[in-house]
Amino acid sequence: MMAAPPSLLITISQAILPILVTLGIGYFAAYRRTFDTEQATVLTRLVMLYALPLELFVSILTIPKTLVLSAGPIAALILFAMLGGYLISFILLRSFFKKPLAEAAVISMTITGPAVPFIGIPVLGQLFGASSAVPISIAALAMNLIQLPITMILMNHSHTRSSPKAVLPSSKLKELIGHLEHACREPVVWAPLSALILVCLGFSLPQPLKNSFMLLGHTTGGAALFASGVVLFARQIRFSALVGIIVFLRNLLIPFTIYLIARSWGITHLALQESVLTMAIPSASINVILALRYRVLEREIASVLFFGTTSSIFTMAFFIWLTQT
Repeated sequence: MMAAPPSLLITISQAILPILVTLGIGYFAAYRRTFDTEQATVLTRLVMLYALPLELFVSILTIPKTLVLSAGPIAALILFAMLGGYLISFILLRSFFKKPLAEAAVISMTITGPAVPFIGIPVLGQLFGASSAVPISIAALAMNLIQLPITMILMNHSHTRSSPKAVLPSSKLKELIGHLEHACREPVVWAPLSALILVCLGFSLPQPLKNSFMLLGHTTGGAALFASGVVLFARQIRFSALVGIIVFLRNLLIPFTIYLIARSWGITHLALQESVLTMAIPSASINVILALRYRVLEREIASVLFFGTTSSIFTMAFFIWLTQT
């Protein structure tokens, strides 16, 4: 059973408060000039090369092999929203809005990537108990094994492209393969892939190793959000049309679309609630890390993190109310 609306609002607020506080501490550190964007970049490297890969490796190894395979309609809805939404967003941004490759990639990731580890675990955990592990696991796998590697490949391709002149198709294919190989060497890509293979082979991580890896892995959220707070101050966040559109798509349009699809499918009420509320979670801080690393739309993506997270207190409450009927 779902809790009463007042307690749900408190739950959502409590889940989001640590995010806002950590962002605020990073913002204050930049204001006091004890941290600047260059130092935030160092924290970003720590997160991307060590902390986040370790966290992903351990987290995926703790997911039972049968859990995702038995998800059924929930998996279909979440994968459609995250992967189908990513593809649709990217195509529209490139073809219709003529956005550069790196911008289209990071915007698509921001629109379709929810902050499941930070907000999903406390909110969905209280709402649905143990069954919340299913949508959380699916969303985490979709983001870390598919969205993040693809986005890094596209952004790296745009970042390292040296000449705009036309090249032969064979040269483009060779260049793309080279970027794919480069991305696969990134720890944030091969670590979760390795963990998935080990899960399929029935491997389980001994508790001492889990504790050892997570000592640094647990710093991922705090370090990423602190660095994001530094960026918020340095880039002077502001609300713009682009920021508003991304927040609207992430917090309202995507979960409402999933709600309509779930209704038309006639799936169980619990599956509808879990899939819709998972996709109602606001944008993840990893998007700011990507924007920082490749120096693409840093102010805009940081602003989306701030405005999207604060407004999600009300948008998530709306979807909780909507899915109760």
